Amino acid sequence: MSYSTEDLRSAIDKIQTKIDPIGKEMNELDGRLGDGDLGVTLINGFNNLAKVRDDLPVDFGMALYSAAKAITAVSGSSFGTLMATALMAAGKATKGQETVAIETLPDLLQTAQDAMISRGGANLGDKTMLDVLHAVIKATRASSGSRLGMLDAARAATDETISAFRDKPNKIGRARVYSEKSVGLDDPGMMALKRMLDCLAD
Repeated sequence: MSYSTEDLRSAIDKIQTKIDPIGKEMNELDGRLGDGDLGVTLINGFNNLAKVRDDLPVDFGMALYSAAKAITAVSGSSFGTLMATALMAAGKATKGQETVAIETLPDLLQTAQDAMISRGGANLGDKTMLDVLHAVIKATRASSGSRLGMLDAARAATDETISAFRDKPNKIGRARVYSEKSVGLDDPGMMALKRMLDCLAD
């Protein structure tokens, strides 16, 4: 079992069709703790991805590079930068491959997470999307190895992580300034990943 550029196109389509309500929700969440522009970043990013989806290369790694460029072209936010960084890191690891074995997904996610930590400076435990991604990596490694099994494991791990961090303070970014206020609130980046996974499951 493997995945390819066609699967990337499908993922873009599934998320982009629901990105407007997701973006509105993320702007509201981000406005409580940050700049309130996370939703704008997601809307602009996925709308631009939809424009280039037909032109994505068959080479999966190069397709990820192209996706990263599409996001960078319309977003200067930290979340957009980290999304592009993750895609570029995974693209470098899969360059030259038209299909990628599904079993390599946890390793690719680990590569993406390492790149985001290096670029963004956040650490695990800071109450960011990195904590969700870390849980997803562990869950997909332990899953059945099928697409549905990995997705179900990833969604369950995401929900558990968001719940576990809800009553903890944010320790990085603008939300750190309002660390006491962040206790009891869900991190917008974590919620953004949850919503994207929800789209893939539909």
